[in-house]
Amino acid sequence: PGAGGGGKKGGAEERLKIYEVDPQLEAHEDHLEYRFRRYREQLEAIEGSEGSLDAFASGYETMGFSEEDDCVVYREWVPAAQSVQLIGDFNGWEGWNLERDSFGRWEIRIPKKANGESPIPHGSKVKVRIQTPHGNWVDRIPAWITYATVDAGQFGAAYDGVYWNPPRNERHEWRHGRPEVPLALRIYEAHVGMSGQEPRVSSYREFADTVLPRIKASHYNAVQLMAIQEHSYYGSFGYHVTNAFAASSRSGSPEDLKYLIDTAHGMGIVVIMDLVHSHASNNANDGLNGFDFGQKEEDSYFLSGEAGYHQLWDSRLFNYRNWEVLRYLLSNVKWWLEEYKFDGFRFDGVTSMLYQHHGINTGFSGNYAEYFGMATNVDAVVYLMLANKLIHDLVKDGVSVAEDVSGMPTLCRKVEEGGVGFDYRLAMGVPDKWIQIIKHVPFEEWSMGELVSTLCNRRYSEKTIGYSESHDQSIVGDQTIAFRLMGAEMYEGMSALDEPSPVIERGIALHKMIRTITMAIGGESWLNFMGNEFGHPEWIDFPREGNDWSYD
Repeated sequence: PGAGGGGKKGGAEERLKIYEVDPQLEAHEDHLEYRFRRYREQLEAIEGSEGSLDAFASGYETMGFSEEDDCVVYREWVPAAQSVQLIGDFNGWEGWNLERDSFGRWEIRIPKKANGESPIPHGSKVKVRIQTPHGNWVDRIPAWITYATVDAGQFGAAYDGVYWNPPRNERHEWRHGRPEVPLALRIYEAHVGMSGQEPRVSSYREFADTVLPRIKASHYNAVQLMAIQEHSYYGSFGYHVTNAFAASSRSGSPEDLKYLIDTAHGMGIVVIMDLVHSHASNNANDGLNGFDFGQKEEDSYFLSGEAGYHQLWDSRLFNYRNWEVLRYLLSNVKWWLEEYKFDGFRFDGVTSMLYQHHGINTGFSGNYAEYFGMATNVDAVVYLMLANKLIHDLVKDGVSVAEDVSGMPTLCRKVEEGGVGFDYRLAMGVPDKWIQIIKHVPFEEWSMGELVSTLCNRRYSEKTIGYSESHDQSIVGDQTIAFRLMGAEMYEGMSALDEPSPVIERGIALHKMIRTITMAIGGESWLNFMGNEFGHPEWIDFPREGNDWSYD
C-alpha cells in the first residue's frame, strides 16, 4: 500500500516488525496498531487528494510568492479573514485586494510589466494586511516568506518580509553534490552567529571560510547548525521561530547560507539543520502567531485555548491534525532539503510533541504504559512519521535525529516497521549523569561500572548519538564540564607562563577522559558543541538586558 508496509496479505494484516525486536511492545499492540493505522489513513488521504506526499510537501511552489510567465502570484491561507490585501514598498504600502477560494486560501495575480520585468522588484519589503473576524486590520509578515529583515539602525524596529527573487547572476551556483553520509557521525554542533572571535554576529560566509576548515581539520564529518530559521529574538538561541521558511538574516542572505552548505559539502561534511516544529514564537507582529485571531481551531495553525500554549516556553503549539498545517510543516521540511540542500535535521523538542503533557512535571521510569496511552499525542506522532518518510524519500541517506528525553520505544525504528522513523536519538541522559557525578561524587570514588552502565543504556536496534555536553550545558545559566571540573582556578592556576596547578592538571585530564569514554561507548555516533573540544570555560551568552546588550 501507499503507506509502506502494514498492509493486508492473504486476507490478514501483516504483523508490524517492531514486535520482533521488542516483545514488550505486544502489551501495547492496540495503541501501536492504531497509531500506524492513523498514519496510513493520513498518507492515503494525502496521496488521494494531492497525488503524492512529495507533491503535498511542495506547498512553497504555490503558496506565498511564486512567479509565472506573465505574473507574480501571492497566496495565503487565512480562512478566518474578512478581507486580505498585499502591501509593500513596491506599491507605496497601498492595499491590493486578494480573492478567496472555497478552502480559505486568498490569491492575487499581479501582471508583469510590458518589458517582462517583475511587478515586485527583488528585495522589496512586503507584508499582508488582514481584516480579522472582529473587523480590525492588522499587518503581518507572509507565512511562507523566504526572507525577513529588520532595520538594524532603528531600536525596536519591526521585521519586514522581503521578496527574495535575485537575478540569475546573483544566485548561488551549486558546485558540490551531497557527500555520502558515514556510518558513524562525528557531529560538530555550532551557532553561526556566535562562532567568531569578535563581539558581533558572525556571518555565514565567515563561518564557511574560517570555521569549517577547523572542523574538517579536527576530523568531524558532520556539522549541525543551530538558529537557522528566522527568529526575531536573538536570545532565544533560534528556538522561538517567527518565519519558518526564512534563513536568519542576522548572518547574511539566503545565497550566503547556500555558500556555507556548498562549502561544507565540498569538504565532505554532512550538514544537519536544527529544525523547530515542536512550537512557534508567541510573537504576533512578526510571527506565524499573527495569523491566529481566536478563530476556530480548524481555521488556525495552532490548537486553541490552553492546548495551544506551552506554559514553560511561552510559545504556540501546532494543530498537527489540520490539513493545511501538515502542508505547511511538511513543505518546510522539503524546502530546507531541496532549496538549501541540507542533509537532514535534528528535530527539536520532540518530547513536547509526543505527549499531551509535553513532558512538563513528568518523570519517565521506563514503564511502557508511560509511552503508549491517552497521554500520547498521536496527531504529532503521525506528523513525525510523515516527516521522516518524506526525508528518506527525498534524500537517500538523509539524517533524522530526535531530541527526546522520555526514551519512547520505536522512535528510531523505520516507519514501515511501525516505528516513528528517526535514524538517531540523542543520549540526553548522559550529560545529566556527568553533571551529577562531577557535582556530588569525589573523582577518586567514581564508579567505572556505573559509568559504563549509563553510557551503554540504550535501546537495542535504535541508534543513539552520544555526547558529554551540548549547547544546553554551554549557554548562560549553566556550566560547561571544564568549568565544573576546574572552576575559578582557571583564572589563577592556568597560564602559558607557569606550570598548571594540581586542580588544572586533574581537570584537563578528566575532561579528556570524559570525552574519550563517551565517544567510545556512549552511542553509535558522537556530538560536540563548539568550544567544548578545547574546554572553553565560560558559558555562551547573548546580548540581553541582563548584560547591557553586550556581544562580549
